[in-house]
Amino acid sequence: MDLATRRRRAALFLFFLIPGLSISSWVTRTPDIRDQLDVSTAQMGIVLFGLSVGSTIGILSSGALVSRFGTRPVMGAATLLVILSLVVIGSGTMLASAPTATAGLFLFGAGMGGGEVAINVDGADVEQITGRTVLPTLHGFFSLGTVVGAALGILCTAFSYPVQWHLIAIAVVTAAMFAYAFRAIPKAVGKTRDDESRPDAATEQAQVKVWKDPRLLLIGGVILAMALAEGSANDWLPLLMVDGHGVDPALGSAVYTGFATAMTIGRFAGGFLINRFGRSLVVRASAICATLGIAVVVFADSAALATAAVLLWGLGASLGFPVTLSAAGDSGPNSAARVSLVAMIGYVAFLVGPPSLGFLGDHYGLRVAMIVVLAFTAVAIILAPAVGARSATASPAPDSAVQS
Repeated sequence: MDLATRRRRAALFLFFLIPGLSISSWVTRTPDIRDQLDVSTAQMGIVLFGLSVGSTIGILSSGALVSRFGTRPVMGAATLLVILSLVVIGSGTMLASAPTATAGLFLFGAGMGGGEVAINVDGADVEQITGRTVLPTLHGFFSLGTVVGAALGILCTAFSYPVQWHLIAIAVVTAAMFAYAFRAIPKAVGKTRDDESRPDAATEQAQVKVWKDPRLLLIGGVILAMALAEGSANDWLPLLMVDGHGVDPALGSAVYTGFATAMTIGRFAGGFLINRFGRSLVVRASAICATLGIAVVVFADSAALATAAVLLWGLGASLGFPVTLSAAGDSGPNSAARVSLVAMIGYVAFLVGPPSLGFLGDHYGLRVAMIVVLAFTAVAIILAPAVGARSATASPAPDSAVQS
């Protein structure tokens, strides 16, 4: 691996770390944010709906933006939106303004969703250049960021540090990371060549076939379930432990940190596990772990047992997103379109999940609401073979599906 590729891979590590650090910073403060906004659980679900809408708009536009401009400018703009969102969320909390906090979460979602296809296409390009499994490790840095952010969130919660200053500090740190990483990303990766930019009958037919590919839609079903398992924890786990199992807010944040740590371990181990056992078996085992973990959290009355089960939940949810995106990217031609479609299906979980779970949680309790997530992960166990049995990244090829 040459020096430029090493620097590029290190930059991608930071591009994954930044959103992980950012999301866990505000997730661990959701009990404080809810209290300062003076909203109910259902109303908090509406606030989180801003995240869902932003994510969906971002993911719907990401694939087209990458094809038009390449991954570098899309990743840059998306990351800047994530950084800006922290300041807006903090301001909304300080002003006790739910609309402002909702707007901040909208910006965060737009940044996360808008950069999703770009950063994964860039990671897939590095996989094809190096011939090594990279995406699970890259997503591992996202989870590492959530661990670091959650640990800081616990300290800030325990010492009652103001939410707004906590989030602004994270914005400053992530801005410095972005300034360092952005220079190492090459131009034109994922960009459609000029002679391919004019839609003709063959191109349009290829786009339609992506939507009609049965295997790709099954892969989309897997990512929908696993994204819901991950996203529901990111949105609701601290409140689930506080309201559903009676723990104090600091301990609720600590449980979320345990979830993020388990996610990190699973993702850093993902490359070895996939190379050793294959994607299909790893995804099925992941779905089983997530299903068992969520079931214990929902049905066990012991807070200690539920806390332990959260670790199983985190391990189970860890590989769903990166492995399914990798499977989509190499399941046929037009890699960027395939990754975009599957990622978009996954983001349906972020659109429907928060308000729906918030509504159910307000009427029946968050533990009962999580039965919906449990049902989806159980279905993912059945659909897991759709990701294929590939056990190692293919060797680099000059006619890579991802243009560089």
